[in-house]
Amino acid sequence: MSLMLLGLVVFLGVHSVRIVAEPWRAAMRARLGANAWKGLYSLLSLAGFALIVVGFGQARQHPVVLWPALVWTRHLAALLVLVAFVLVAAAYVPGNGIKARLHHPMVLGVKTWAFAHLLANNTLAAEVLFAAFLLWAVLDFRAARARDRAAGTVYAPGRAGATAAAVCAGVLAWGVFGFWLHGLLIGVRPFG
Repeated sequence: MSLMLLGLVVFLGVHSVRIVAEPWRAAMRARLGANAWKGLYSLLSLAGFALIVVGFGQARQHPVVLWPALVWTRHLAALLVLVAFVLVAAAYVPGNGIKARLHHPMVLGVKTWAFAHLLANNTLAAEVLFAAFLLWAVLDFRAARARDRAAGTVYAPGRAGATAAAVCAGVLAWGVFGFWLHGLLIGVRPFG
């Protein structure tokens, strides 16, 4: 599990720079240039993600079970992950009402996804992994809302068509991931 923990520190650390060191980030981005900053950010993120994947895979080989698995939690998690996929889709569909109302649907999607997986899993490695993502999402959402308030950010009202497109895209992505990709990539089939 130590590789997973190192990966979490690297991945979530990189993604936490705006939470804890916004002035430093702005200075480094100006000094290095936007493309170099994005490149470094991406390389560190990929390295952290790879460590998480490998470390979690190793931890799954010898799981430390914390409590008996409860079937109802998987059903609830499937519903919550559907909401998470719609929120993530809303981050990318311009002019939708979900983003207009919630402002940072990507982070709320991560928060919902992590919470759902905390409910549905019962091993130490899974609980550490998803609790770390949940804590990061809570802190990131708070920091993003504070930046919005400080900047006086005003979000344009959403359009019904764009909102419907975001919901449809999220539901479609949830279906593809839940019924096919989750089993292929993660090794766990949530729906059978």
